[in-house]
Amino acid sequence: MMIHAKPEGFFQRVSHYELGICEKFNNACQQRLTVRFFAIISRLGDGILWYLLMVLLPFVYGTEALPVSLAMGVTALFGVLFYKLLKTGTSRPRPYKVNHRIRLGTAPLDQFSFPSGHTLHAVAFSMIAISQYPELTWLLTPFVVLVALSRIVLGLHYPTDVLAGGSLGAILATAAIPLI
Repeated sequence: MMIHAKPEGFFQRVSHYELGICEKFNNACQQRLTVRFFAIISRLGDGILWYLLMVLLPFVYGTEALPVSLAMGVTALFGVLFYKLLKTGTSRPRPYKVNHRIRLGTAPLDQFSFPSGHTLHAVAFSMIAISQYPELTWLLTPFVVLVALSRIVLGLHYPTDVLAGGSLGAILATAAIPLI
C-alpha cells in the first residue's frame, strides 16, 4: 500500500532537518564582503549572465551557435513554467521566513522556496552550452556551483530546493540537447 503525503507535510518534516544546514551556511557567510559576493552571484544568476551568454554565443561561434541560443531560450520558458507551477503548488516558505536566525542576504524574486529557479536555469543553460562548447566547462561549472550555494547562503532556499531545481534543469537540458 502506497501512502501519499501532502506536500506541506513532507516539507514540514524535511524543513525541520534542513533549517539547521541553512542556518550554518547563512551564519558562516555573514561577513559583509561574503554576503555581497553571493548577492552578486545570485543577481548574475537572475538571468543577466544567461542572456549575455545567449547573445554572445553566435558572435563567438558564428551562426552554428544560433540553435544553441534558441534551445537555451526555449528551455528558459519551460523552466519558468515548471518552477512557477511547483512554487505555487507547494507554497513552501523560504528559510528566512521560518527561522528568525537566518538573515536574508538579498531580496527574493518571488514568495516561495521550492524549487530554486536560479539553480534550475543555471544547470539547464550550462548543460546546453557545454554540450556544444565543452571549452566553456571551466567557466560555467564553478558559476553553477556558486549560484546553487548562494541560494542557501543568502537564506532564500533549502538544500532540497537547490537539488530539485538542479534536477529539473538537468531534465530540461537533456530534453533540449538532442534537438540542437
